[in-house]
Amino acid sequence: MVREYETVIGLEVHVELATKTKIFCGCSTEFGGAPNTHTCPVCTGMPGSLPVLNKQVVEYAMAVGLAANCQINQNCKFDRKNYFYPDNPQNYQISQLYLPICHDGWIEIETEEGRKKIRIHEIHMEEDAGKLIHDEWEDCSLVDYNRSGVPLIEIVSEPDMRSAEEVIDYLDRLRMIAQYLGASDCKLQEGSMRADVNLSVREKGSEAFGTRTEMKNLNSFKAIARAIAGERARQIDLLESGRQVVQETRRWDDTKEYSYAMRSKEDAQDYRYFPDPDLPPVVISDKWMERVRASLPELQPEKQARYEREFRLPAYDAAIITGSKRLADLFEQTVALGGNPKKVSNWLMVETLRLLKEHGEEPEQLRFSPEHLAKLIALAEEGSVNSTVAKEVFEKMYEEDVDPEAYVEEHGLKTVNDAGALEEVVKKVLENNPKVVEEYRGGKEKVLGFLVGQVMKEMKGKANPAMAGELIRKLI
Repeated sequence: MVREYETVIGLEVHVELATKTKIFCGCSTEFGGAPNTHTCPVCTGMPGSLPVLNKQVVEYAMAVGLAANCQINQNCKFDRKNYFYPDNPQNYQISQLYLPICHDGWIEIETEEGRKKIRIHEIHMEEDAGKLIHDEWEDCSLVDYNRSGVPLIEIVSEPDMRSAEEVIDYLDRLRMIAQYLGASDCKLQEGSMRADVNLSVREKGSEAFGTRTEMKNLNSFKAIARAIAGERARQIDLLESGRQVVQETRRWDDTKEYSYAMRSKEDAQDYRYFPDPDLPPVVISDKWMERVRASLPELQPEKQARYEREFRLPAYDAAIITGSKRLADLFEQTVALGGNPKKVSNWLMVETLRLLKEHGEEPEQLRFSPEHLAKLIALAEEGSVNSTVAKEVFEKMYEEDVDPEAYVEEHGLKTVNDAGALEEVVKKVLENNPKVVEEYRGGKEKVLGFLVGQVMKEMKGKANPAMAGELIRKLI
């Protein structure tokens, strides 16, 4: 009898918050600075230095919690998590164990069986550690403390997910919440959103959990999906061969598509937590919490419903556009400048997504402005450029955010709508293609496209194809 297995997954998601300064000091959080240039005595753990809490961190954490249907702990506090590691300058991390800022929330995802709630156990605030850089030439490790003290929230789910698809949907919805709130850019490639995957398998129908492993710091949705598939298969192979799964932390190698044991992990590791003596408790008044609640923007589900209702967009288009705050902002701003909603949607859904895929980029990396997109759509709508030229101009706009009006003028790309000039070219094409003309006269309508194409070729793509088609019919 073949045994069937069920995957049980819970996530710990770290999200770097988009504050200008760190959680307990005034150092910059900007990504990409020279090593150890965004540091001070506080974030490098110098003796005698004292932390001061960044108020914006609390507000971002509260906003994410409210958007994720969490309860807010109006009296919360910070604790010290003690452990030794080279990138941890104080030999402890300031985090929240006993009274996290948010608890008991949920996010709804879509599954094949319908909607499903993924419970959130808690969201807590903490500081990030530094970063170890391994130098293979010198056979040593160097440490960069720029990231040390960057504010994080850790979002801990319950083990409610059963597949990679559910995990990706949950992560995508978390990312959208943080981006819509402006709480984080959630760039996985820069580490501002990282997921630790806790995974176990059990026989279908069993209520007891299997032994879980933890895969740390996965930084792309594709890597997460592959890691889940790989770890599920590894655990099932162990159980089928009569061996046990060891509770441990594992590192996923996405190139080799295999995970390696890093260290064993007990159920309750002794981090010797105790309340941080340098930070007073955080007291959140009703007034403060209601002010943050009132400032919450329209989030993705409400925005999608509005796009379908107000702009008459198909549900699929509305879901894709609102799935990225950058795309949604571009759409709304272009429409506000006079763009037809369906035309704007088409440019985003077709050409923009195509170029994003070709360049391997995310919507957040788009450089062109809504003003330039609105101008290009207007040029195409009024017939100043044909569709081929419009796509050519858009590609240039995508790369360099050129002004489409200026670009068309400068490169002589304006559509020729002069009937006299066009008629001369059409006559020449008909004279050069007598056989095709006879086929058309014989009822073969499809050859019209070939003749229009020849006119476009003669006029270097600047002819009005509709006008060319009409002239061909008339002259034949």
